[in-house]
Amino acid sequence: MPKKKGRASKHIIYKKIRSDIITGKKNPGERLSIDRLKEKFGTSVTPVRDALQMLNQEDLVAIKPRSGYYVALVSLKELNDMLELRKILELAAVERTAERITPEQIVRLETVHAGYTNDEDETYSRYTEENKTFHCLVAEASGNHELAKQIKHLHDRLARFTIIVRSGKYMIDIHGRLIARLKAHDVPGARKTLEKELDEGKAVIMDRIMQEEAGSWHMGIAFSGQVTAQSPPDPAPQVPHQEAGSGG
Repeated sequence: MPKKKGRASKHIIYKKIRSDIITGKKNPGERLSIDRLKEKFGTSVTPVRDALQMLNQEDLVAIKPRSGYYVALVSLKELNDMLELRKILELAAVERTAERITPEQIVRLETVHAGYTNDEDETYSRYTEENKTFHCLVAEASGNHELAKQIKHLHDRLARFTIIVRSGKYMIDIHGRLIARLKAHDVPGARKTLEKELDEGKAVIMDRIMQEEAGSWHMGIAFSGQVTAQSPPDPAPQVPHQEAGSGG
C-alpha cells in the first residue's frame, strides 16, 4: 500500500508542476527546489524527484549536474524548428490516417473534448491536454507507432507555447472539420484542414512570443544571427535547453 501512495503522490506533483510551467506560473530558467517542493506537497524527496524526472523526459525541466532542476529554456530557433517539425510529422500522419481510419477511431476523436468552459489558465491547461490527446489519436490512427510517439513528444515540449493560441472556444469546431474529412477518407481535404490549423496556430504563437512574451521567455537574437536564450533575472545559472536529458 505505501508503494501505491508514492506512485499517486508522484503523479499529483508532476501534474501540478507541469500545469504551473504550461500556464506560465513558473518561468523559464526558474530553479525548482526539491526541498521547497517537498514541503509544499508534504511528501518525501523521492516522489518530488520522480515528478521532476518525468518532466525532464518531456523537456519541460532541465537538469544541471551538481546544481539542480530548472524550468527549461527554449530559444526562438528551437521553437520555430519544433513547430516546423510538428507540421511535417502531423501532415504525414494525417494523410495515412485519412486512408485507413476506422469508425471506432472516429468515435474516440469525437469524444476527446469535454467542451468549452471559460478562459481561465487552469481550464486552458485542460484544453491544451485535450488538444494533445486529439492530435496524438489522429497520429496513432496512421498505424505508425513511432511517428505517433514523436508527435506526442513534440506536443509535450510545445505545451507551454500552444496554450498561447487560446482556441478553447473554437477547438471543437476546428477539430470537427478535420473529423469530417477523416470520416470521408478525404486525404487532400484532411491535409488542407490540418495544415490550416497548424499554420494559424504557429502564426499566433510566434507573433505573441515576438511582440509580448520575449522578455518572460528570455529570448533574443545575438549579433551573429544565432538565436539564443538570455540569462534569467533569477540568480540561478542559465540552463541551456539541450541539457534537459534524453528526450531532445
